[in-house]
Amino acid sequence: MKRRIFYIFIFCLSFLFFSCLSFFVRPPHFIESAGRCSAEELTAFFISQNPKRDRAKVKRLARFYIEECEAEGINSDIAFSQMCLETGFLNFGGLVSEDMNNFCGLGSIGAGKKGESFPTEKIGVLAHVQHLKAYATSKPLLRPPTDPRYKYVNPKGKAPTIYELAGTWAADPNYGKKLESILIRLYKSVY
Repeated sequence: MKRRIFYIFIFCLSFLFFSCLSFFVRPPHFIESAGRCSAEELTAFFISQNPKRDRAKVKRLARFYIEECEAEGINSDIAFSQMCLETGFLNFGGLVSEDMNNFCGLGSIGAGKKGESFPTEKIGVLAHVQHLKAYATSKPLLRPPTDPRYKYVNPKGKAPTIYELAGTWAADPNYGKKLESILIRLYKSVY
């Protein structure tokens, strides 16, 4: 009798454990993958993190990220989350300023080199996506290049996951974990 109760207890505990796992949506690790979130979901998440930003601008950027990432085969959730990380949810404050339309710190390597500037938000987003693609895969760009630093990423495809961006994209050894943290918050807000 005790043995039977023990097995029932283990079964119930296992069922409970595995059913709880289904509620947690794991963030994608591979940069070259499909995004899950809509522009509205990305915008709602962003505004929950920085309610002072202009919702129309954030939604426009979210649409640009989805469009450009789909065109290049890059995960838009990852690229948008990386923009949030790199700009402090569009607070900027580092070497890159908002008027530069540089959403990933592209070319920002110190006081002598503030970073690249782009004429429009859309071109700035495309440059970010293309630079991220250079890290994720050796596949060629599918759109005309707007990233002036694309040629400097060698070898192409050296960081196929978000974790491999640490020490390559950024010197911070916890960069991938910081990006994962934003992705987890994004998915918890959506799913």
